[in-house]
Amino acid sequence: MGALTDVHIRNLILAGAAVCKSDGEGLTFTMSLGQAAEKCGTWVLRYRLPGVKNQKEITIGRYPDTSLAAARKEASKLRARIQQSEDVARDKQKEKQERERAWTVRHLAEDYLEKAAGRLAPSTISQRRQQIRDHVVSVIGNRPAAGVTPADIVNITEAAAAKSLHVARLVLMVLREMFSHAVARYVVESSPCAHVKGSAVIGPSPAHRTRIMLNEMELRAMLPALPTIGRSNELAVKVLLSTCTRIGELTMAEWSHIDLERREWTIPPELSKNSKRFVIPLVDPVVGWFVDLQTVSFASRFVLPVRTRFRHSDGDRPMSAATLNAAINRLCLALGDKCRRFTPHDLRSTARSHLGAMGVDLLVAERCLNHTLGGLVAVYDQHDYLSERRKALDLWARFIVACESGSDRNVIPLLRAVT
Repeated sequence: MGALTDVHIRNLILAGAAVCKSDGEGLTFTMSLGQAAEKCGTWVLRYRLPGVKNQKEITIGRYPDTSLAAARKEASKLRARIQQSEDVARDKQKEKQERERAWTVRHLAEDYLEKAAGRLAPSTISQRRQQIRDHVVSVIGNRPAAGVTPADIVNITEAAAAKSLHVARLVLMVLREMFSHAVARYVVESSPCAHVKGSAVIGPSPAHRTRIMLNEMELRAMLPALPTIGRSNELAVKVLLSTCTRIGELTMAEWSHIDLERREWTIPPELSKNSKRFVIPLVDPVVGWFVDLQTVSFASRFVLPVRTRFRHSDGDRPMSAATLNAAINRLCLALGDKCRRFTPHDLRSTARSHLGAMGVDLLVAERCLNHTLGGLVAVYDQHDYLSERRKALDLWARFIVACESGSDRNVIPLLRAVT
């Protein structure tokens, strides 16, 4: 006992090499290369239980937070317990598990979102964070996670269903994932969601909805009415329609992604559905709409920030897709039978259908929507059709402007093909 000194340890740290030095009776100072760079190390006690051959170890503390003297004192206490056949490493692990079992739902949710961030897109994480915040943490956030019952899951799901069946299904899905994570972390022994069936709580899933293609008459009714839902929402609908993008790609877009001089919008891989970088050419009307969006973005880094961001403690945040959905619902109700009820995603099918009707080449139209071209085309055709897409989107944007202004559609040259 006492092979190490404070001076010896400081010299080991200054040497900057990985080391493993014993102080005696199992107390060991270890330092990895990474720790050497940070000028720190770890105290470990290696031991064998009476009558047991296998060696075990327990971490005592981190140097320099735990000094040599403190490490020796703690090692002495642990040895006394080991002599009484106590497996101190196992007991420490058990204590850790018991602490985790005492996690609140809020703590569990934070850990789940942190771990899921590595495998899910930022837009998905943002949506799940909102679902957990609004429907779970607000109700049972301070409850012990281990005390959550199936009845709690049913109540939360039913409360969400009273507002939206779609949201209720999403909330139930995120609850299942969150408590599966809890089982894997030994926070709970079994998931309270295991036997909760969405069909029993919410009802059967709705039939698959056919995508809507708004015809010219509907566009001529809808576009001039957009100012009634607010300037940000109006511009968002026109940008979605004219660029053929997904709503998540727009709501998560940052101004650093928009280059108005080059007239390009770059969607980074983490925001793209196919996880590939995608460049969208911006034509004249769309550039103008982005410039208008800058004037109402409150100097946010997001193209569409949440409008009440200055009243929230979490600071600058993107607008929720649900906000635009709600605005579109109001618009459709006001339009009545002049325009069918549509969703933001229906704007993509509308754009794709009109591009086809305008004679735009199939491959160009598909690339406008950032669809992956399958089969041999995907293997051999690596051309991105940027200039061809710019021509097609220019044709499409001029048609949108004509519908909005009420101009005669004949002033929009409908090319037989764009190649």
